[in-house]
Parts: sequence; C-alpha cells; structure tokens
Amino acid sequence: MRNTARRAATRGLAVTAVCGPLAGTSPAAAPASLHAPSALVLTVGHGESAAGAAPVRAVTLTCAPKASGTHPAAGPACAGLRGTGGDFDALAAADGVLCTREYAPVVVTADGVWEGRRLSYGRTFANECLKNATGAGVFAF
Repeated sequence: MRNTARRAATRGLAVTAVCGPLAGTSPAAAPASLHAPSALVLTVGHGESAAGAAPVRAVTLTCAPKASGTHPAAGPACAGLRGTGGDFDALAAADGVLCTREYAPVVVTADGVWEGRRLSYGRTFANECLKNATGAGVFAF
C-alpha cells in the first residue's frame, strides 16, 4: 500500500511538473523552445530501498528550456545532469568531503523526462552526508 501511494504521489508531481507549463497554451502557438523537455520529480526518503521508503521530501527540477523548479539549486543541478547526459550513476562525488561511517540509509528517486525520454531512477546511500556529497548537488535538497 505504501509503495502504491508513493508511486501515485510521484506520478502526480511528475504530471504537474511536465504538463503544468503547457496549460493555457493554444495548439496553434509556436513552441517556446526547440529543446526536448527535461523535467523531473526528485524525492528523498529513509529506508533500505525505494520500494519500502516513503518520500520525506520532493522537489521538481526542470532543465529545458531553462533551469527552474522547486529545487533549491536548479542551475547547478541541471549543469551536473547535462554534463553526464542525464546519467545519474555517472554523477561524481564531491572532492574533499568526509563523511562518517554511520549507517542510516537514505533513498533518492528521480522520475520524469530527460531530453524527451522517460527516466526512472532510484539509489540508496548509506547516510545523508554521502547523499549530499554525491551527484553535483542534484540530491542536496
């Protein structure tokens, strides 16, 4: 039941993030940009896996045509994702960050569209410090 509610909430946020800007546009209107859409819903939860973790926080991140959304650092987050072509696994860890060996698992997810293609990603970090240090600030919210 928790997993179903999580998916429904994530899909609702994704639809709002992707389709919200389209509301009120006429079919005859020219596109504002020639860029493929890039709009994501990022969530953070506590637990061992995305299947069992209820989201604690969620933000939107739109990277095309410009960086925006509720993400606190949308510009740097979009720049990091553009540098990897939208590959979350290729996001590097920050240099010089020291984290404790505390085990308090944190789960992050990303659902939406990156450069016109559907994307769904999930990863578990050992603790909050490692989450914030990895991914060029994409998961630091």
